[in-house]
Amino acid sequence: MKYQGVLKKMLTENADEIQYYLDMKTDFINMNQLINKEISISFVTYECLNCHLEKKIYRMGFCKSCFFDTPNAGDWIMRPELSKAHLGIEDRDLAYEKSVQLKPHIVYLANSSNVKVGVTRKQQVPTRWIDQGAHEAIEIVEVPNRYLAGITEVALKSYVADKTNWRKMLKNDIEDENLVEWRDKLKEFIPEEAKEYYIENNGETHLNFPVLKYPKKPKSLNLIKTPNYTGKLVGIKGQYLIFEDETVFNVRANEGLVVSIEV
Repeated sequence: MKYQGVLKKMLTENADEIQYYLDMKTDFINMNQLINKEISISFVTYECLNCHLEKKIYRMGFCKSCFFDTPNAGDWIMRPELSKAHLGIEDRDLAYEKSVQLKPHIVYLANSSNVKVGVTRKQQVPTRWIDQGAHEAIEIVEVPNRYLAGITEVALKSYVADKTNWRKMLKNDIEDENLVEWRDKLKEFIPEEAKEYYIENNGETHLNFPVLKYPKKPKSLNLIKTPNYTGKLVGIKGQYLIFEDETVFNVRANEGLVVSIEV
C-alpha cells in the first residue's frame, strides 16, 4: 500500500493506548496499525501549509514569506506572554488573534523527560501533552486568555523547566513524579493576576504510548539529507515515529514536506 501527501502533525485520540492518525488529504492512516511493520518514507517535494505553493519550508510548515506574514506564526504562538488581543492590539490579524488568545487557556505541569511547565488552550488538553510525549500531566491554572497563561508560565519557569529533552523522552528515561506536590509547591509563585484561577483539587492524567521497544541511542532522520528511508516501525511517542534500528522521525518538525509512505 502506498500513500502520498503533505505532512502535518499526527492527530491523536486518548485511549487505553493512544491512537495516532496521519491525515494525508486523500488518505487517513491509523499509524498504530503500522506498528511492527516495515515502512518506507520518501521525500517528494515541499508544500507550504499556508499558501500551498511548492516552496521550501522555512519553519513550522510555512515557507519563509508565509512564516513572517501569517497570524498562525506570530511571536505570541511560542511566547504567550506577548499576547495582546485582550487589549485590542493587533499583531498580524486581530480577528484571528482574538479567536485564539481570548479562549480559556491552561497552564500545566507535564512529565516527559522531566517535570516542565507549559501553556495550551483548554480545548487542546490532553492533545498537547500527548504531542510532547508526557506520560503524566496536571493542570495548574485555567485562565480566560493566553496572556495570563503566558505570564504565569514565565513566572513558574524560574522554578521548573519549560523544555523537553527529546532524547530522554524517547529513551523513556523517566521517573514518575508526584505532580500534585509539584503543583502545590509552585502555587506561591503564580502571579497575582492569575492566583484566583488556581486549580485546587485535581489529579494527574496518565498517558500510555504505543511503543514496543524504546531506542537506547535515538538518531533523528533528516528526510532532506536522507530522502529515502526504510525501517520497521516499533512505536510512536509524542510526534515521533520510532524504528527498530533506533532511527526516530519527528512528524511535526517535518510539516510541509510532501512524502510518500509505502507499507
